[in-house]
Amino acid sequence: MNDHTSRPLLRRTRIVCISDTHNQTPKLPKGDVLIHAGDLTNQGSYTELKKTVEWLEKAEFEAKIVIAGNHDITLEPEFYKEHGTSWRWPKPQEPTKCRSLFLNSPSITYLEHEAASIFLSSPTGPRTCFKVFGSPYHPNLRNWPFKYAPGEGGPYWKAIPLDTDIVITHGPPENHLDVAGSKPAGCEALLKALHRVRPMLSIFGHIHEARGAERVQWDIESANGCLEMGTETWEDPGAGSNKQSLVNLTAKGGRPLRTATLTRQSSMNFCSLASSSPMGDTGAQPDVLQPGVSNSTSPDVFPAVDNEANGMVKKKLGGAFELRQASDIGWASEPDVEADERRSLRNETCMINAAFLGPHFSGPKQFRKPIVVDVDLPVWC
Repeated sequence: MNDHTSRPLLRRTRIVCISDTHNQTPKLPKGDVLIHAGDLTNQGSYTELKKTVEWLEKAEFEAKIVIAGNHDITLEPEFYKEHGTSWRWPKPQEPTKCRSLFLNSPSITYLEHEAASIFLSSPTGPRTCFKVFGSPYHPNLRNWPFKYAPGEGGPYWKAIPLDTDIVITHGPPENHLDVAGSKPAGCEALLKALHRVRPMLSIFGHIHEARGAERVQWDIESANGCLEMGTETWEDPGAGSNKQSLVNLTAKGGRPLRTATLTRQSSMNFCSLASSSPMGDTGAQPDVLQPGVSNSTSPDVFPAVDNEANGMVKKKLGGAFELRQASDIGWASEPDVEADERRSLRNETCMINAAFLGPHFSGPKQFRKPIVVDVDLPVWC
């Protein structure tokens, strides 16, 4: 029987969002989690990718979550095999070797149309958890990897699990930070999927000139076919100043999201699997209580060792644990009655276009600040 009356502890977690770095390795602001929404390079050569991975691995975050973009060509081996000769390369590339840079990284969570649950484990960090889905796919008519034809994205986005807290895609949803020139270039099917799931955060890039953030209030009933009740545009406090480009979604900031995390309740003590060190006050953020949601700590079953037979794989990455379930990988999202009940408490999503490189116009390159998001997430330990 689900308990919807307990009030789990939430703690501020700082997420640094960036996309479309295209071989740049900028200095990043401090945070707990780094999210990169694709276009890591200009064309995905091993040399480019190795430079980028080295930059990411040196970045001091507990979790670093990365997806590919349409410029990261070798990360889709079938595309490279069929179309690679139409690009200029210093020498023939080996997609398997390129992908291994991410798949074998000791600190990067690389997602390719799949989900993972992340548990921040540093004894001096927030000790929070969340579920993330990441996908490089986007609508495109040109000869790029990870694409589908505009209007045909529906089957792709059915894969987003209902209990996802953060959705990372390379391309934007329709009508949200997606205007290229004078035309919106976002995906209608992705917008409908975000309405279905209603995650806390939707993070993307791809459309360089549309960088920014919006707070979307969903129409839950959608009786008249309208998905949204309203959109609030973020004003960047870092524009023209030395301040960070901060989006404050915490209770302490006065404007928390009208939402609830759906990270599942656990019947076992996950603390012993991560660290024997008790959490002290050093570095810990103030706690807040989340009303009306069952206690969100860790997954229903979390094996002490990797256990693929149970459909779960646990991996220690830097300062976090990563848990992947077989049901979270692939092209279909199974019905989840508990998540469906609790997602009724979700009313808002913050959408973020985190493009770092400015518009592709004549003149010198323009670079923008990473977008920093403060959000309250459940403490698992």
